[in-house]
Amino acid sequence: MKKIEAIVRLSRFDRIRDALAQIDVNFFTLSEVKGFGLQKGEKLMYRGSVYDEDFIARLKIDIFCTEEKVQPIIDAILSAGKTGEIGDGKIVVIDVENIIRIRNGEAGAEAL
Repeated sequence: MKKIEAIVRLSRFDRIRDALAQIDVNFFTLSEVKGFGLQKGEKLMYRGSVYDEDFIARLKIDIFCTEEKVQPIIDAILSAGKTGEIGDGKIVVIDVENIIRIRNGEAGAEAL
């Protein structure tokens, strides 16, 4: 089993969600995150003054899946999330030792 974490642009989320749905990935966790990177933060205007926002707003998508689904999920996120600009994000694949469904105690792939 694997956990896929993808940090993506807010503007690309709808495309990514639709691409994941096309490969029958309809459950994931979504978090609003802020980070620092090669892309510089935005400039904000407040009461006539311009402020540099040091962080970049992104979304983090967490998906648990079987080994067989990893590459199709990566391909879907890449194709839907890519703009070709700095700041498109990252995808991380992590080994998962076990998953347990709290509701009924199912474990492993059955819990997915």
